[in-house]
Amino acid sequence: MAKVLRLLVIVVVVAGVAGAIYAWVGSRGSDENGNLLIDAEIGSITEKALAVGQIEPREQFQIKSKISGIVKRCFVEVGDEVSAGDALFEIAPDPTPQELLNVDHRVDSSEASFEKARADYERGRELHEDGLMAKGDLDALREVYDLARIARQQAHDNQDLTRSGRVTGGGTEVEAIIRTTESGTVLSRTVNVGDPVVPLTSYQPGTELANVADMNDLVFKGTVDEIDVGKITVGMPCRIKVGALPDEVVSGRLERIAPQAQKSEGATLFDVEIELDPDQAVTLRAGYSANADIVIREKQDIVLIPERLVLFEDDRTFVEMPGEGPEAEPQKIAVELGLSDGLNVEIVSGLAEGDQVVQRPPREIS
Repeated sequence: MAKVLRLLVIVVVVAGVAGAIYAWVGSRGSDENGNLLIDAEIGSITEKALAVGQIEPREQFQIKSKISGIVKRCFVEVGDEVSAGDALFEIAPDPTPQELLNVDHRVDSSEASFEKARADYERGRELHEDGLMAKGDLDALREVYDLARIARQQAHDNQDLTRSGRVTGGGTEVEAIIRTTESGTVLSRTVNVGDPVVPLTSYQPGTELANVADMNDLVFKGTVDEIDVGKITVGMPCRIKVGALPDEVVSGRLERIAPQAQKSEGATLFDVEIELDPDQAVTLRAGYSANADIVIREKQDIVLIPERLVLFEDDRTFVEMPGEGPEAEPQKIAVELGLSDGLNVEIVSGLAEGDQVVQRPPREIS
């Protein structure tokens, strides 16, 4: 019981101190009528448009196979750096029994056709030497012989490709090793050893094996609301705040604005792309979510007051300043406004640094 009473006493004391501090703070900067007095200050204002998006590589490409089969070996992991020509995967052919029978039968058939065509051509050449066959007939036999030789080579190549996954004869090099065509970083690997692979052809996209991108060339890709897109132009400076790096600011310049809008959840948005400034000390990763402030206009060392203190009457703008006496009513002073960011507004004329502006208390609703 004593412990409970002691806890209650502590709570009451803390509440009393907090109330006293609140009353003291509330009494500062106020007049006799209970109005708050806000000082005009020197500061800066930035008019900006907000872009929401993420950090992405400028260019990334998918690795796919041109032969079907099963992944036999994986030579890379996610995050590895690769150079053009490096081996990434080895694909082992996985033909069906019917496919094996077909290629073997095509080889036997092509061999038989080749042997017959060669025998006919040899016999025709002997007859031509004896003057018993015309030159045109011999040329026809030579053409049949050449076509049979090509068909035999094609049958053997198909057999090698189906059984071993590689062809090296006839000036053609096809192998089961999948290599990268560009340098970069492996962002993702979507297959493992034993996974089936569908080849890339003119009528099917094929299985994506990996995704590679140059992480030294990153950009911000996002969207801007249609309300702001008319205010921005290519080349405007940008400040990017990355969600995973709250204490860092990345700078860049607006590089591209999409000519056509897209609809997203009832909003009309335009795609934008921001090129990041080089040689920044921040380590960025692909996929970081971020917000970008596209700087439309910016002013430094100007007189500022909260925009809520401005009164509008007949296309003119006023603020209220304290009267001359302690209980005098506030006086309206005409001011000329400048740049605004929605919270603070620039005072071009009518106020100076240190002038006090009246903020009336909110009216009670009866």
